[in-house]
Amino acid sequence: MRATVPGSELERRRLALQRLMAAEGLDAVIVIQNADLFYFTGTIQSGCLYVPVEGEPVYMVRRDVRRAEAESPLGRIVPFSSMREAPGILAGYGIGEPARVGMELDVLPVSLFERYRKVFAGAEFSDATPLVRRVRMIKSSFELEIMRDAARQVNKVYERALEVIREGITDLELSAELEFTARREGHLGLIRMRVFNGEMLFGHTFSGPDGAVPAYTDTPLGGPGLNPAFGQGCGVHIIAPHQPIVVDFAGSRNGYLVDQTRVFALGGIPERLRDGHRDMLAVQEKMRELAVPGAAWGDIYDACLSLALEQGHADHFMGYRGSQVSFIGHGVGIEIDEYPFLARGFGDMVMEAGMVFAFEPKLVFPGLGAVGIENTFHLSDNGLEQITFSNEQIVIL
Repeated sequence: MRATVPGSELERRRLALQRLMAAEGLDAVIVIQNADLFYFTGTIQSGCLYVPVEGEPVYMVRRDVRRAEAESPLGRIVPFSSMREAPGILAGYGIGEPARVGMELDVLPVSLFERYRKVFAGAEFSDATPLVRRVRMIKSSFELEIMRDAARQVNKVYERALEVIREGITDLELSAELEFTARREGHLGLIRMRVFNGEMLFGHTFSGPDGAVPAYTDTPLGGPGLNPAFGQGCGVHIIAPHQPIVVDFAGSRNGYLVDQTRVFALGGIPERLRDGHRDMLAVQEKMRELAVPGAAWGDIYDACLSLALEQGHADHFMGYRGSQVSFIGHGVGIEIDEYPFLARGFGDMVMEAGMVFAFEPKLVFPGLGAVGIENTFHLSDNGLEQITFSNEQIVIL
């Protein structure tokens, strides 16, 4: 449960980042955000990681330095209490003042950014997020094995759904049962999203018309939630026959995620929904044909969208008209919204061997609910591997 990241893995990641930094003319990248800290240090103790363009990084830790030393194999872990101490700490390792610094400007609060600018007053600052995301999008064998464990976990959730779905229980009761199963199987209980205000549950579990309720999240399915304070996910709709029951669940092992969606029903499901689910499986097959190294992310999206439109789903694909999202797939790893994005407008970025992504063609029918599929895939030089593996057909109970 408490496996640590090997030093060799962290070194591989750091060297990959430094190669991109050199190409961009950056002298340093300062990493602060928790997901990126975990990726480059193996822990998330509060502080910052200073990565010079050459040589070892320096992890300056406010709280807790002893835990950082226990959890991270990095060699340069030092305590500090104020950013004003950073130049002196770095000088002690022979690292001079940087001329160009990259930071995670997509997530860094402005007030914190301004403090770093005062400390390195002579430096020019730029956004290092694209570099960090490009390093993180290529998964190692170490990462893939963890993600395969997460897929086995989420299959346990699927199997538990087969056991506990019954008429008369609420979506909330079903969700609680599935979350308990996931926790027992090692789920960390948190799902990271990089996008601002991207709070996320274990996943979305809802039935019938609640599955068609849109939400503020940039997702095809939203759900009513239990309260407007967190207006997404399951409500207290009572599960009834002949309604789709959607279990959109993120498995989580040792900080890594996979995404899977499956659909269930009691006694049967309306023909319109059954046929729609079949169509989404066909869209997934179209993606399988197109997702090869060198294919543009946006081209895959455009082709799959065109197929969905040919199927007659213009008003229902990836949300109901007026609440539709402009993507069908997203990278997954430490966060649920990593590179690549199989989305509109990404025609200049291409698939690469080593990427892991979730593909989620879904249909939303107001008053009826939602159907569709989601699986997590790994692209290698040998083709596309499907990491999640639960039965993809609608399960009639």
